Amino acid sequence: MPTLPETMTVVAIHGKGGPEVLVAEQRPVATPGAGQVLIKVAAAGVNRPDVLQRKGLYPAPKGHSELPGLEVAGTVVAVGEGAARFRIGDGVMALLNGGGYAEFALADEAAVLPVPDGVSMIEAAAIPETFFTVWHNVFERGALKAGEWLLVHGGTSGIGVTAIQLGAAFGAKVIATAGSAEKCAACLALGARRAVNYRNEDFVEAVKAETEGRGVDVILDMVGGDYVDCNIRSLADDGRLVNIGYQAGSKVTVDMMRVMLKRLTLTGSTLRIRPTAVKGGIARVVEAHTLPLVAAGKVKIVIDSTFPLADAAAAHARMETSQHIGKIVLTVG
Repeated sequence: MPTLPETMTVVAIHGKGGPEVLVAEQRPVATPGAGQVLIKVAAAGVNRPDVLQRKGLYPAPKGHSELPGLEVAGTVVAVGEGAARFRIGDGVMALLNGGGYAEFALADEAAVLPVPDGVSMIEAAAIPETFFTVWHNVFERGALKAGEWLLVHGGTSGIGVTAIQLGAAFGAKVIATAGSAEKCAACLALGARRAVNYRNEDFVEAVKAETEGRGVDVILDMVGGDYVDCNIRSLADDGRLVNIGYQAGSKVTVDMMRVMLKRLTLTGSTLRIRPTAVKGGIARVVEAHTLPLVAAGKVKIVIDSTFPLADAAAAHARMETSQHIGKIVLTVG
């Protein structure tokens, strides 16, 4: 086992507020417990839930690290009792409950994946949160099938670029929404059949036109608010609306008559609080069905920008401009 330092640099949240509350400090390096591995972090993904946590709106689950950071890539440097798949020196990426903004991170081995061939550590750090979220919500909860229509809101977000590509890769017809001509072009380049600029187009009318009045089968939405009614009007009979966020508000009024007449399913999920066994199950399916597509270059990892760990505040500021296309990643070391 390599000799590990006693302390490490982390980025902690001091209070609640803007990016300035992210502060670099020293913390002890943890020892992996049963079923865990310790990863020397090379890169860590930045995600919208990190921003919400910083604002005090999305606290870490009880008993887990209060540091932000839900995904990392790096090298295994220690293995806890009962963790048997990965060995010291293995290159891995992992979904975390927190603690990714650090030089070392603990991960439950069940939610750890090998880094695909030809994928850099920066790219690998951008995979777990988005791929787990998209697979579970679009393909499991939304039950998307080949030949069906998928509408992806926020098409150039980290989630969006993944959902467009995986939807298209598995034979769906994808429509995406985005907020500029540049972003719409990016959505089309990633495999969307139609990209809707929500700033000057009505996506309900665009969906109706693109599907010849039929509507879409599955919608992946992180907006909530007044989008919910528009989504319901955009769905085909037996359509499925899957919410993974509510940037425009979580409380809405729904016309249940429309839901009943069209036999719609309204569902949603959040991943962070799910048990390790559930995340492990998603991990195995993601590994089997999506990582080969990444290794083959059929699904690309879209990186918007990188920032050193100590500049996490700048990374959050970049995310809050909503100008990014793809993932924002912190580099470590």
